[in-house]
Amino acid sequence: MKLLLTSAGISNTSIHNALVDLLGKPVAEASALFVPTAIYAIPNGGDIVRRVIRGSLGDPFCELGWKSLGLLELTALPSIKQELWVPMLRQTDALLVGGGDCQYLCYWMQQSGLADLLPSLLRRTVYVGLSAGSMVMTRFGTTYNNHTLPAESDKSLGLVDFALHPHLDHEWFPKNSLDNIEKLAATLPMQSYAIDDQTAIKVIDGSIEVVSEGHWKLLRP
Repeated sequence: MKLLLTSAGISNTSIHNALVDLLGKPVAEASALFVPTAIYAIPNGGDIVRRVIRGSLGDPFCELGWKSLGLLELTALPSIKQELWVPMLRQTDALLVGGGDCQYLCYWMQQSGLADLLPSLLRRTVYVGLSAGSMVMTRFGTTYNNHTLPAESDKSLGLVDFALHPHLDHEWFPKNSLDNIEKLAATLPMQSYAIDDQTAIKVIDGSIEVVSEGHWKLLRP
């Protein structure tokens, strides 16, 4: 399993180098699929999707110079035959999963069948998460409650055994102070990583590496 769990995308040279290392080749020689689903469950989601794809919002993610870039919308997948999208998914080098609402993303990963495919898929494909797209792979997820999903819906997939708290001390997220995150982490049964937008978590099978040009902290339960 190869994961690059970012707070805000490929925001600096160190994170870019970690991505290249996971891919085993330059970004310009790699194909990618972008999953925008989680973004639709937050205000102005449609416009944010457009801006992320064009590279006019936030740090580089879709606009990294990929050899090819496709779009994989999870809400559409249950209504089409798997042979139309599973082969494409298995052939791609990187799966780019955008941020937004973690619970909404987790629900559609499960409903679409993507969650069941991930363990085998990620033996080859690199999973690159951004914010909620990173958190959904961990044992802790959040929700904006801007949806009508069943209340008992999972908030994360738990494919890695830690919690992730992105956007540490970001001016847009005043609740994400280190003090607040430490209080939250103390209530969780697993260890947590608090990371700012210049930090990512690189995972290869069971090996975890923090890649950072910013600030982060490992928090014990």
